[in-house]
Amino acid sequence: MRLQLPLFAVLVHGPSMAPTLRTGDALVVRRTQRVREGDIVVARFRSRPDLLVVKRAVRAQDKGWWVRGDNDFVEDDSRKYGVADVIGVVVFRYWPRPFRLG
Repeated sequence: MRLQLPLFAVLVHGPSMAPTLRTGDALVVRRTQRVREGDIVVARFRSRPDLLVVKRAVRAQDKGWWVRGDNDFVEDDSRKYGVADVIGVVVFRYWPRPFRLG
């Protein structure tokens, strides 16, 4: 049996959430299925289950979420991969400057 703690950490890689988040930002994420539009989430695309992403929840769709990056120039989000299943909601950034996001 695999233990899943309610909180976990992720490291941002790539420019898709700039200017809100940048490569190297370290985040604390709360596992939950309770998501609101506008939340920053950690998710997996159904078409790319091997890819873990940090994106903004746009709208509920097909029992999942349409997610999008804050950087309009990067389209590696639901526009390319479709609906995503949310794993958790980002609560705060703890590195390099602590900042509450959730």
